[in-house]
Amino acid sequence: MTQPHPKAYPSEEPHLPHSDLPHSDLPDLDLPDSDVYILNWGTLDRYILRALWLPFWLSVSAFLSISLTLGTVFDLLRKVSDKGLPLKTALQIFGLQIPNFLVLALPMAMLLSCLMVYNRLARTSETIAFRSLGVSAVRLAVPGLLMGLWVTAATFMVSEFIVPSANWQASQLTDQALQQVKPAYRDKNIFYREFQDDRLSRVFYARRFNGEVMQDLTIMTFSQGLLAQILVTESGQWNPVSQMWDLLKGTTYSLGEDALTYQNINTFGKFSLDLSRAPLDLATEVRRADEMGILDTYQYWRLVKGTGDTRQTRQLDVRFQTKLAFPWVCLVFALVGAALGLQQQQRSSSKGFGLSVVIIFAYYTAAFITRSLGEAGIISSLIAAWIPVFVGFGVGGLLLRQANR
Repeated sequence: MTQPHPKAYPSEEPHLPHSDLPHSDLPDLDLPDSDVYILNWGTLDRYILRALWLPFWLSVSAFLSISLTLGTVFDLLRKVSDKGLPLKTALQIFGLQIPNFLVLALPMAMLLSCLMVYNRLARTSETIAFRSLGVSAVRLAVPGLLMGLWVTAATFMVSEFIVPSANWQASQLTDQALQQVKPAYRDKNIFYREFQDDRLSRVFYARRFNGEVMQDLTIMTFSQGLLAQILVTESGQWNPVSQMWDLLKGTTYSLGEDALTYQNINTFGKFSLDLSRAPLDLATEVRRADEMGILDTYQYWRLVKGTGDTRQTRQLDVRFQTKLAFPWVCLVFALVGAALGLQQQQRSSSKGFGLSVVIIFAYYTAAFITRSLGEAGIISSLIAAWIPVFVGFGVGGLLLRQANR
């Protein structure tokens, strides 16, 4: 009896198309590991950046509104009600204050947006899917870090080219509206010292200054640490052509080697003194540190350093280094936010916001402490300004390493 032929069922193996090439001629494809493409731009980066964009700007709006309300709105309302500041002027000052508080809001928004977006990826198990495909946590954090670099550059541009001018205009508008107009120079007690080989070489003092002419000048010259000459004159003015000071109607007292007795006393009607224009620059610079850019701060620091005022020199040095270090907070917060969001522990949005506030408070408290230590001379200005940034990078790197396990 003939057995029935068994029914043929389709194979469960996938059907591979036939190639006309012999097996030996097929190309040998070497598929690299996904980490090789860690810097390659692709769909993953665009996907995460699109997810970051909206939360970032919403966070900027939220932090900017909070900081403006706490930092300037209440103060302007008090000036409008108590001191008669015109409402139109108050609105102008409010607009000029926006760049200053925007610089503060950008790093905080970077932290919150990275924390929210990467935490959402973890809650929806998208990070698990990416990790199963061989995509590391470091690779997932790259788009957030790239956006952090962009925000760092934007923060630097705004803080350097917009904020100083806006703060200066806001200060001038406030003084004019409240009839507290101050001269654009120091009008009295102009004091300047020069040093040579760490020894005091000259002391310059003017009792009054009208913006062009120094009046009631006293100039003392030292030699080998001893007083050698005293020059007293009614007025003096900087001559930009000869690059010297033109002194009028004065008396020169030359002292002996013991610096106690006079050797010669001479009077003059006009005398040209070879002295730098630093006293004039000091007298005409009345801006605060937040009204100066990095270059202006550095130039003013050099002027003050020449006077031997160590306390103000340290303060300006710390401010100068802080202006350089502050924009990098955006990249620090992007790294910390991405690393925390990629942790296995999942958080709600409200908890993410609360964690952001804690991190921001801790960072700025540490930055305030180190800056105070730098201004007091306990640590160097370089360490005072940059140590919070380096510590932030270290903490963020450790958290990212932990998330990558």
